[in-house]
Amino acid sequence: MIDSLALTDATWPAAARHDVGAFVVREGQGGGQRVSSATASGAWSEADIDRVEACQRGLGQVPLFLIRPGEAALDAALQARGYTLKDPVHLYEAAAHDVAAPTPALSTFAIWPPLAIQRDIWAEDGIGPARIAVMDRARGPKTAILGRVNDRAAGTAFVAIHEGTAMLHALVVVPAERRQGLAAKMMRAAATWSQDHGAERLGVLVTAANAPANALYASLGMRIVGQYHYRIHRT
Repeated sequence: MIDSLALTDATWPAAARHDVGAFVVREGQGGGQRVSSATASGAWSEADIDRVEACQRGLGQVPLFLIRPGEAALDAALQARGYTLKDPVHLYEAAAHDVAAPTPALSTFAIWPPLAIQRDIWAEDGIGPARIAVMDRARGPKTAILGRVNDRAAGTAFVAIHEGTAMLHALVVVPAERRQGLAAKMMRAAATWSQDHGAERLGVLVTAANAPANALYASLGMRIVGQYHYRIHRT
């Protein structure tokens, strides 16, 4: 079973981590929600939440907590403080060999560092330099998957490995080339690369609201093995 928090911290790492009372506060520097969230690391108090809020605001971040299964008391305490629920997330996983399969010639490539065209595709989807910096910080085996369809570069994704499990992040297919099976080919290429580099399992995180992505991962035989959501305070 994947430890989603440890795997994400390793494959999509924050710029820094701060121990604040019974919480870990991640310093994201614009790298997204996961790298800017706080998570409980022990028995917490209301005073600890106050300290987390002060730390996050001091970092220029909106107070944001990642809530895992079994943390109902924390979830309720944050809700009472005016935090709203945001982005329930599913963790899918499968054996890498069950997803891996050959892809048509010239349709997928594993490349590191990513090419300029891959950075452009990410940028068009809102994944800019701050999130590329997250990829650069990941240690261990990693790559970027380039997907091609209709004789053009049309998709990209990031994959990194931690302790025998690969995690795929930032999968993007350009809007004009969607619904042609490219995302599935890229997933299979990612699984093949992962297997070739020692990973036994492949995981991916997706919001529950992203119906097309959930359908894609289920169609590849991946199953939901974990969930979490965020609580955010916007004032």
